[in-house]
Amino acid sequence: MLNQAVHENDVDVLILAECANVPAEILTGLNQQTTLFHYASGICESIRIFTSFSQKFIRPVHEGARFTMRRIQLPLRAEVLLVAAHMPSKLRWRDSSQEHEVISLADDIRAAEKRVKHRRTVLVGDFNMQPFENGMTSAKGLHGVMSRQIASRGTRIVQEREYPFFYNPMWSLMGDLSDGPPGSYYYDSAQQIEHYWWMFDQVLIRPELVTNSGDNRYRLLTKIGNKSLVDGKGKPNSQIGSDHLPLYFEIDF
Repeated sequence: MLNQAVHENDVDVLILAECANVPAEILTGLNQQTTLFHYASGICESIRIFTSFSQKFIRPVHEGARFTMRRIQLPLRAEVLLVAAHMPSKLRWRDSSQEHEVISLADDIRAAEKRVKHRRTVLVGDFNMQPFENGMTSAKGLHGVMSRQIASRGTRIVQEREYPFFYNPMWSLMGDLSDGPPGSYYYDSAQQIEHYWWMFDQVLIRPELVTNSGDNRYRLLTKIGNKSLVDGKGKPNSQIGSDHLPLYFEIDF
């Protein structure tokens, strides 16, 4: 189904987290179609990236155990910094620890942006956090906001320090009024506070790229071909695919 999802959605960059298959197996499946895919190798074992263009156009800038940062330098296109991450699970980490880990990621992103000398950054991954949690929204964290208008300000100053915004379109995909499922992951527990639906899987975009991003370019996939990825109650069906719904997005640059 992975191969079918890639080709029917005309995917150029495939990012996988916690993938048990070796890259050669994935490439064999992907390359059964006309598009020739390549494995963009790196040292981060949590993330694997495959592209429809040569890996010479996507180079590592900085990597860790849970993230990889790549410069995408396609001919006749503006360079983009792609950051893919898989952050610790709530099953093993407290919220406060998750928050501090995301702050460290944000520091690394800002350092990488200084190194490449631009902020045309796309951040995508399984953050194991809701878009409204502190690590995702705080100025020192990822500083992701729900409004393109606010993100277009570029930065804001807190206690004489300047912090760049990310635009987080995933806010618009949450709840029953969205065009798709209320979130990317479902969990039901007998606790006093339970969100049930979680938007763990997110893409955040720097304002420099937001103007080139349409409103309908972000969605969670619920169907591949004639196979549904959700069960009869609309929840992710891990017997068919994953317990997380795949995230699809388009960015022009």
